[in-house]
Amino acid sequence: MLEVFQRCRDLGMRLSRQRKLVLELLWQEQRHLSARDIFERLNQQGRRIGHTSVYQNLEALQSAGVIECLDRANGRLYGYRSDPHSHLTCLESGEIQDLDVVLPAELVHRIEELTGYTIESYTLQLAGRPRH
Repeated sequence: MLEVFQRCRDLGMRLSRQRKLVLELLWQEQRHLSARDIFERLNQQGRRIGHTSVYQNLEALQSAGVIECLDRANGRLYGYRSDPHSHLTCLESGEIQDLDVVLPAELVHRIEELTGYTIESYTLQLAGRPRH
């Protein structure tokens, strides 16, 4: 948690009370939440914050690369990670799980040969259902 506060300071971002509340919640939850989810959870915890303040802080944090933003058909979801990583979306619940996936070097090389591009980074978007 302290690392993200320091990262914000290093980027020249002001750490207002509202911004700290948003960051603390994202790091506590460690899952993808909508702005509405964040607003409701903070207010349920007695931490008064307005809709506009939540949206403005999420946009500023996402623009600075401090948090991630996923655009989905049902709206934007925000997550605490900003490093390159992949996602697995549950087709039943819509829950998104962060994954650290490393593709075999041979596969990356084959993709480079097929496309004529040098792959510098990648993320995968996977979708599935729980095995019962």
